[in-house]
Amino acid sequence: MFDANAPTAPLRLAGVTLNLPSAAGPVEILRGVDLTVRPGERVAIVGPSGCGKSSLIAVAAGLEQPTRGQVWLLGEDIGAMDEDRRARLRRGSVSLVFQSFHLLANMTALENVAAPLEIAHEKGADASARDWLARVGLAARARHYPHQLSGGEQQRVALARALAARPRLLFADEPTGNLDAGNAALVSDLMFALVAETGSALVLVTHDTALAQRADRTLAMADGAMAPGA
Repeated sequence: MFDANAPTAPLRLAGVTLNLPSAAGPVEILRGVDLTVRPGERVAIVGPSGCGKSSLIAVAAGLEQPTRGQVWLLGEDIGAMDEDRRARLRRGSVSLVFQSFHLLANMTALENVAAPLEIAHEKGADASARDWLARVGLAARARHYPHQLSGGEQQRVALARALAARPRLLFADEPTGNLDAGNAALVSDLMFALVAETGSALVLVTHDTALAQRADRTLAMADGAMAPGA
């Protein structure tokens, strides 16, 4: 039995369905998804392109509202929240890393990492950002802009930015998808090491089976639903 009042898990989904409009009528993207992620747990979600993995991340993070079902993020039922309240809930406690980096082009690596800390009014944001850049091996690139960094370096900046606030939950959507094998291995090693250090729970969407095998638990999706036994 699903119990929303059980000891707080970073993420719980119950019967989540997502329908999106199309020219041919509504398309069911997610179909009755149930998922619980425990504190500090690392969960990988695998499946073919178009099966709903990224949509699941969007719904779980409160970026997209489900058509039906409930989402508890950090113990809060986010279904009745407006966008501003969901953003406040995520701030400092939930981070996201994407395949396409999403760095701010007009900010240096240091400024990109420091920005969410400053928004959260954390003291010593600049010093903390420098420390996190050093942790991902980019202390010497602090003053470089995204266009001056390689893809692997940009993703390491994105990872530092995501984990600098030591979030309770990290969503990573194909974090190595745009990287060559060498950079993918480096980013993967850093991500798992830093998640372990911060104690963050991790929800990882990936096509990389070797990367998925590093998680505590691997769930398979197909046609918008979790495979039997997930």
